[in-house]
Amino acid sequence: MDGGSPVPNSVMSGGPNRKRARVSETPPLRGNSGIVLFCGFVILLLQGCSQIQSSLEPASRTTALIADFWWGMLLVGMVILAGVLLLLFVGLRRGGPRGERPLSTRGAFLLVLTGGVVTPLAVILAMVVVGVLIGKEIAKRPESGPIVEVVGRLWWWELRYLDEEGDLIATTANEMHVPVGRPVRLRLISDNVIHSFWVPRLQGKTDLIPGQVNESWIEAEKAGVYRGQCSEYCGTQHALMSFLVVAEPPEVFERWLSRQAEPATEPESEAQARGRQVFVEQGCAACHTIRGVSEVGEIGPDLTHLAGRRMLAAAAIPNTRGHLGGWISDPQHVKPGNKMPSTVMEPNELQALLVYLGSLE
Repeated sequence: MDGGSPVPNSVMSGGPNRKRARVSETPPLRGNSGIVLFCGFVILLLQGCSQIQSSLEPASRTTALIADFWWGMLLVGMVILAGVLLLLFVGLRRGGPRGERPLSTRGAFLLVLTGGVVTPLAVILAMVVVGVLIGKEIAKRPESGPIVEVVGRLWWWELRYLDEEGDLIATTANEMHVPVGRPVRLRLISDNVIHSFWVPRLQGKTDLIPGQVNESWIEAEKAGVYRGQCSEYCGTQHALMSFLVVAEPPEVFERWLSRQAEPATEPESEAQARGRQVFVEQGCAACHTIRGVSEVGEIGPDLTHLAGRRMLAAAAIPNTRGHLGGWISDPQHVKPGNKMPSTVMEPNELQALLVYLGSLE
């Protein structure tokens, strides 16, 4: 011992002051964390109530019926919830330790019969009847209008425009053009797994099942760009298997379809010619078709009019030169697990290829 004063235990252990300091350091958020999490959850939910993929902003007669039905169910649900809360409030007011006033046997029987049997049956029957009527209305197939064969790939959409005899007019990918005010008949097929074609603002879901052809149709009442999505889990990149539906005036649609039926434009510059040469030499033509250049590729999307599309990689990224270069160089970075391999080439080759692909309007 050095003869000094002993050190109090309270000091060695930090003492009461230190404990108070620790208490004061506790984040004040803990008490409100539930409210914060709830608000965050509500905000996330509300994100799905707008945007171009919202089923609550219908742009066709059929989706308007579906949306009205949904709002009706919500209203009925709110009325039932209010009734239950009202009964709970009345029950709490009538009961309690100071003066219990239980219902009579007859009153309790009527309450259970009304609230537990009659009301649920009436609500369910009404929803079934309305749902069946809406389903029959949606199922009515138009007898005329353009025909589009929709093929579900892994993980993108091939779109084949057919004439009345079933002959091919044009092929494109991930971007469907339709005329405003005219129904478009859809033939839905898949050669791999089950997909589901869904354009929330234009039509409900229809599955694409290997080995059979399902039919559906869409009709846009006003011009615009609508987003569609595969709504049946189909593998690694299911979430990024989207597409666009471009609704435009009939005369604009006819011009677009005529343009899509034409082969690719010939290179108009030395850079474009070099890019077309790179497309063939690098093996791109083994998977992709460019009509007029190579038509053997069936694995990847038809690129004949690639530059005219708004998005790339099944609507995953914008169709800009930078995104296209990144997609060609490292597609797994954009959509991990997709079927397109990385392509290693010299910078001048990549630039020439981008110039050529950018000319394919």
